[in-house]
Amino acid sequence: MTGWDDMRVFLAVSRAESLSRAGPALRMDAATVGRRIARLEADLGAALFAKSPQGYALTDLGARMRDHAEAAEAALARAREEAQGDQAELTGQIRIGAPDGAANYLLPQVCAAIGAENPELEIQILALPRMVNLSKREADMAVTVSPPQAGRLAVQKITDYHLHMAACSEIAKDIASSADLARFPVVGYIPDMIFDKELDYLGDLAAGGVQQASNSVAVQVASLRAGAGVGIVHDFSLPFAPELQRVLVEEISLRRSFYLVRHLSDKTSDRLNRFAALLAAGLRAEVARLEGQIA
Repeated sequence: MTGWDDMRVFLAVSRAESLSRAGPALRMDAATVGRRIARLEADLGAALFAKSPQGYALTDLGARMRDHAEAAEAALARAREEAQGDQAELTGQIRIGAPDGAANYLLPQVCAAIGAENPELEIQILALPRMVNLSKREADMAVTVSPPQAGRLAVQKITDYHLHMAACSEIAKDIASSADLARFPVVGYIPDMIFDKELDYLGDLAAGGVQQASNSVAVQVASLRAGAGVGIVHDFSLPFAPELQRVLVEEISLRRSFYLVRHLSDKTSDRLNRFAALLAAGLRAEVARLEGQIA
């Protein structure tokens, strides 16, 4: 008879698309996970996955079962919350996916403050140079730089933030106009690894190429601090990089936004709603605090 434990294994494999990748989350080895899936398919008398060297892909039946299993997962989470009652403190584990600019310069402070008020809460920050896949439950929620256009997701705008051209003081003192930029190497993203159009900051400024590139904002900032050239930086990162100065502030100024993206089914979770509200408020306040420190 199929039970919740079988559904838990099924969901893990459907999200990981691999027995070996699903194993750690289930605390099982790949062989055991494979036996559990085989037994579940035998009980149902139908295949839930199409197996190939590339991994485990859901069949049509598997996709329909995933929808029901995720609904049951959400209902079980709500039942647990109700059984625990209205608690003053948040508990359990919550994982946030975020681009590394937010993950490096904003989330540590925001999450530390939330954690201090909720000592039984385990907060995980997943910094990835790509979109976090919420449908595969890589995270409970994600901070993004553009709102997703597809999927069963709930989206709210958190706040705007600002970016400017910057360089170390030795280079900054020699930049009086945009024509001066051509004298210095450009620091920015690896062009073919820009995973969101909102991260394509340089535009025409990179027409001659990006001489020192990284898929990490933190590495770009470190390169600029080392005197590698000129590049676009988040204003909220500048308090962490006192060697850097903004240049051509009136000529080159960008504004972007952060969004909080969640599973639509989680909107009924009081625990996640409370955390999301604290996270959004904390990010708004931290962006304002850090940007307010820029002269």
